[in-house]
Parts: sequence; structure tokens; C-alpha cells
Amino acid sequence: MTMAERALRGTRLGATSYENDRNTDLAPRQEVDYTCTKGHRFTVTLAAEAEVPITWECRSCGATALRVDGELPQTKKGKPPRTHWDMLMERRTLEDLEEVLAERLEILRAGRRKSA
Repeated sequence: MTMAERALRGTRLGATSYENDRNTDLAPRQEVDYTCTKGHRFTVTLAAEAEVPITWECRSCGATALRVDGELPQTKKGKPPRTHWDMLMERRTLEDLEEVLAERLEILRAGRRKSA
């Protein structure tokens, strides 16, 4: 049995790295503090050149956390969502709808009279 076989006996290959951080230069980093609405405070380590987001998901509860030195992003004013009724009213007037309803009711009533 060789020396390498004895050293690796009982380990799972690929599961653990046997390299160390000696003689390596790590990329410059920055630590950013966040606080969520429930009071949890945590730190996220990012690359120094990375764009720091204003919000981050809380590691404890999953709520949206705000950067400690940041302000809430401004919400954009958009159009309210259109409902089916809104889209229908763009195509028809109330008088048109009442007319269509009367026609459909008459067709239904005529069908019931024939089957009865």
C-alpha cells in the first residue's frame, strides 16, 4: 500500500478540500450591515467592487432587510392593474351590455320552453 492510499483511507474524495489559504491573496472585500423589520441584524460580505444592494433577505426570518446606512428605495408610481371589467368597459357601453344580456336571456328562455 502506498503512502497516498493510506492518507486517503476513510475519506470521501471531493467532499472536503485539503488545500489551505496560506500564501494566497484574497480579493478585497467589504462588510455590509443589514437590519430587518423584526430587529434582526446581520452582516453580508461582498466583493469591494460589487454594487451594494439597498435590501437583502433576512437570514433569520426571510423578511426584507434594509441596509443600515441606506434609505428605502422610492416606489415607482405606475398605472393600477386593469381588471376584466375595465377592459370590457373600454370596448362597450352599459347600454350595449344590457342589450347583449337581454338577447342571451331570451335565447336561454327559448331553449327552456322547447325542452319543457
